[in-house]
Amino acid sequence: MNAPLSPDSLSTPATETLTSTGPAHVSIKGVTKVFNGRKGRVQALEPVDLDIRRGEFVSILGPSGCGKSTLMMLLSGLLPASSGQITVDDKEINGPNPDAGIVFQKDVLLDWRSALENVMIQAEIRKTDKAEAEARAMDLLSMVSLDDFHDAYPSELSGGMRQRVSICRALLHKPPLMLMDEPFGALDAMTRDQLQLDLLKLCRDDDMTVFFITHSIPEAIFLSDRVVVMTPRPGRVERIVNIDLPRPRRLAMREDPKFIQYVHELTGIFKSLGVFREE
Repeated sequence: MNAPLSPDSLSTPATETLTSTGPAHVSIKGVTKVFNGRKGRVQALEPVDLDIRRGEFVSILGPSGCGKSTLMMLLSGLLPASSGQITVDDKEINGPNPDAGIVFQKDVLLDWRSALENVMIQAEIRKTDKAEAEARAMDLLSMVSLDDFHDAYPSELSGGMRQRVSICRALLHKPPLMLMDEPFGALDAMTRDQLQLDLLKLCRDDDMTVFFITHSIPEAIFLSDRVVVMTPRPGRVERIVNIDLPRPRRLAMREDPKFIQYVHELTGIFKSLGVFREE
């Protein structure tokens, strides 16, 4: 059995952004977000600093309302930051980021379009070569075992199948950066496990940088190179945990003592933040 890991071997201070050599693909510096609503000013994010290396899989883990989705929207350029700076490949994000692929919690498929036609929306918007895009779309659907359902409409697909279509749509233009907002949260456990494996394969094949939001501690550990722990609102980075597990990841890895130690470490952080309360 592996020797127990000490907390110091697992996590890094919140101020430390990169944990190994390599240039930052994504750089978030002093970013805050304030919303002004009917009930007044709401501080969603306190200053956030985070660098993400090219090809790295980083999960953002935190309780509901801590600003995870807000941070993703800022990174996508769909919301402006109140202060601070976000750069991707040294280019400041001041509007929608066309190089990013985005997968939301809901699949947001168009009911009147088949699975293939939903994936092809990307090509139509970007005005790319139709034949090449359709060939890649079919390859992507095949990779997630949906090639036999390419002509099926969303109403004919299960929730997991619909989310696979959504992922394929986001991947069609080979985005160097993938932003994912809890895409598996509403799925049953077995479908969720399979989609995690599918996602890891797709990311490996395309060498993407992934910013992945989740509420699930085991999911974050299984998928990630690093896990960024967010505090309750106003959100800030509490801790960065380095996940030193071999790739490719296998489901059996979740029974490994080292994996379990990571679960204990992250659970302990949330207990210290008052997110988990035991009598």
